[in-house]
Formats: sequence, C-alpha cells, structure tokens
Amino acid sequence: MQSLDGYRNSHAELRQMIDDLRSIMTAEHLKIRPNAKTAYELMCDLAKKVKAHLAEEDRQLYPNLLIHEDPKVKSIAWGFISGEKPLRRTFDEYYKKWLKDCDFNFTEEFLEESREIFDMLSYRIDREEQVLFPKLVEIGMFSGYAAQRARSGA
Repeated sequence: MQSLDGYRNSHAELRQMIDDLRSIMTAEHLKIRPNAKTAYELMCDLAKKVKAHLAEEDRQLYPNLLIHEDPKVKSIAWGFISGEKPLRRTFDEYYKKWLKDCDFNFTEEFLEESREIFDMLSYRIDREEQVLFPKLVEIGMFSGYAAQRARSGA
C-alpha cells in the first residue's frame, strides 16, 4: 500500500493537472494548435493517472478498510466506494466519448463536460484529504506518518 505521502503526492499531481487544464481549456486558447495539442496530451495523461489512482485504491486501500473492526471505518470506506461509482461511470463515459480514439473536437460540449469532470475529481480529492485520510491516520493505517508528525511536533 502507498504511504499517506504517496496518496497526497498523487492528489497534488492530479490537482496540478486539473488546474493546468482549467487554464488552457478555453475556446480562445484551443484555437491555437500547439495549445490544443498540449491540452489533448494533458487530458490523456490525466485520464491515465485517474484510472491508476482509482485502481490503486481499489487494490490496496479499500480492502483493508472493509475488514477493519471499527464499524465507522467500514462505513467511511463504503461511502467512498459508493461515491466512486458515479465518478468512475461518468469518467469512463467521458473517456470513451472524448479521449478513447485520441481524436476529438474542442467543442463547447467537450469543454463543459471537461469542467464537470474536473469538478468531480476535485471534490473527490478534497473529500479524501478531509475525511478519509484523517480517519486512516487515526486508526493507524499510516502509523509511520502519525509517528513522524508527532516527532516533528506537527
């Protein structure tokens, strides 16, 4: 399983990609061919990172939480798993519609759907940071991190 810092680094990377894409994905910017190419490459990179991040959580994080003896931990895990389904479904539909063949148009519909995806991803990252990770530290799943923070006085 990744460390807490590993998950946080992954979140920081995803946030940076989303921020970069938000700034470049305007109709005005995308009329310039090099910007469109960069946006396309960033979107594909984001799609790969999101899929890898969700797969890592499915493999390493949630199974451990679902067998935890604390019912609150199980409940939090189930909440994130069920919240992930609409995100995953929406993201998969978006990917198939706009990114699958690496050939898409920067239409207003694409830009609107992209902003919705960015909002969903940002919300999910915020919830993991504010709800899930503090609980994982509390129950000792990231005990090395808790001990390190205690030693540093944080």
